[in-house]
Amino acid sequence: MIDILIVEDNPDISGLLTDFLRAENYVVSTAENGEKALSLFEKYGARLVLLDIMLPGLDGFAVCERIRRSSNAPIIILSARGEKSDKLSGLGLGADDYMEKPFDIDILLAKISGIFRRRYSVDELVCGDITINRAERTASLRGEALELTAKEYELLLLLAENPGKTLTKDSLFNSIWGCDSDSEPQTLTVHIKRLREKIEVNPSKPERIITVWGTGYKFQ
Repeated sequence: MIDILIVEDNPDISGLLTDFLRAENYVVSTAENGEKALSLFEKYGARLVLLDIMLPGLDGFAVCERIRRSSNAPIIILSARGEKSDKLSGLGLGADDYMEKPFDIDILLAKISGIFRRRYSVDELVCGDITINRAERTASLRGEALELTAKEYELLLLLAENPGKTLTKDSLFNSIWGCDSDSEPQTLTVHIKRLREKIEVNPSKPERIITVWGTGYKFQ
């Protein structure tokens, strides 16, 4: 999974952000338009999105709204448009923050660090009677340790980090196995089945990992 997806059509700003963020050891990808941004997000996912508003094709508001349909990933809007109405529109569509250009790079880096610390550095993620320990890469159900393979653990964590959101089969497969993997997409179906057998009361009638027919899965 990408750490930070930069959606910015100005190559100077995009390059500057990329250099600073990679110096902080983030995995960074860039998109110069909304369509490419959504394609990258669909394939790889992202832990955080830096999003410009004035983009060729789909604008940043449309990108924000589309991402919010399937993901809780933090979104910071970076825009030269500083009107109150623009800020309200961005925040209303689900953005976590809105910074005007020109922005202070140190303040932006501090905000990103804070988001990663709060969202991703907490060792335990509790979802009902399932507890996931990120530091130890383990999970338990009602206090009993679950025997999960590495891929089963990664799949459970990705689903649990996006409760109630439908994640497409392609996004799940590419996030866990990578688009260059030799594995077949059917591998995802097999792992979902095995994971259900370990966490569902009745795997044939799942209540935690729900199939969204024709699209993918969501975690309840």
